[in-house]
Amino acid sequence: MTLLATIAFWLAAFAAVMGAMNLLLMRTPRNRAVADGTLVSILIPARNEEANIRTALESAVSSLGVPIEIVVMDDGSTDATAAIVAEFAARDPRVRLEQAPSLPAGWTGKVHACQRLADAARGTHLLFIDADVRLSPDCAASLAAHVQAKGLAMASGVPRQITRSFGEILTVPMINFLMLGYLPVLGMRLSPLPGFGAACGQLVMVERGAYDAIGGHGAIRDRLHDGIQLARRFRSEGRMTDVVAGHDLASCRMYRDFDEAWDGFIKNAHEGMATPAQLPVWTVLLGGGHVLPFLLAPFALFGLAPATTVFGAIALSLALRAAITLRTRESLLAIPLHPFSVVVALAIQWSSLMRARRGRPAGWKGRVYPAE
Repeated sequence: MTLLATIAFWLAAFAAVMGAMNLLLMRTPRNRAVADGTLVSILIPARNEEANIRTALESAVSSLGVPIEIVVMDDGSTDATAAIVAEFAARDPRVRLEQAPSLPAGWTGKVHACQRLADAARGTHLLFIDADVRLSPDCAASLAAHVQAKGLAMASGVPRQITRSFGEILTVPMINFLMLGYLPVLGMRLSPLPGFGAACGQLVMVERGAYDAIGGHGAIRDRLHDGIQLARRFRSEGRMTDVVAGHDLASCRMYRDFDEAWDGFIKNAHEGMATPAQLPVWTVLLGGGHVLPFLLAPFALFGLAPATTVFGAIALSLALRAAITLRTRESLLAIPLHPFSVVVALAIQWSSLMRARRGRPAGWKGRVYPAE
């Protein structure tokens, strides 16, 4: 028990130290003026998004500080998505509606729509967002200025995650926890190694010249996890990418319940953590640092494990979760639910890996893609 408690403590301490450093380093970009001639194309792939697209456009057209255009790619919607966009386009010349051609073999749906959006865009900078993302007025200008000031090919951020149901609160906050608790931000900013590539596909700004030079989304045409794959592609070509604090730049409600969250996260997990090489390591890091201490707590209470070590690990784990929750303005319920969230996150990753190993296809929004 003493050995397990010691391992749990040092794994929790590792995450706490990494998280503290990342909370200091990962900030919202400072307000800077964009370079003359900058035009940001806000690009929205949309497939059956009638519940989201109107609010997404209302936030996008309110952008300040930089000239913009907004292009929506209707990707085979069978609802009122196209009609809503056409209504906006009729009264605001900055808004355009495009229709995606049939999905070619070898492409995934969102990646294909993003490439077609880029083809239609006129901007010097391309801001890809999901239809459920709501931009702050200074988001486009802040990200474009950050990319210009730092000489980046790409910058991304995690929007403030809106969670209302228990299932959302149990799952969605793990995005920021993993990003802020385990991404080596200092290494990411000092080295172009592809392994440091990270992004959130909900909010991605790219510099047009760099994007075209790597082949755009066509270079990752068969991928589902478009944000992280695009970042790695840029880095494989020696081009720098960055992740910034996105909670003041945009907001997003990804899912509505646990089932939606499970299906959404599982679809592309095998392109991130859920690989045979990485997942055992992540299981030790996350399970050992954020679940094991709570399992050892009853033993510590009865004197069967060192109480100072066990409860010190619990304090470090919850302190990190609390710091990230407060910084990103997520639901406070994520703090007491933290160990359960880690268990669910690992279950999602292992389920995704097992599905891929069994050759079960991935699917999303009515499309099914062959397993790798």
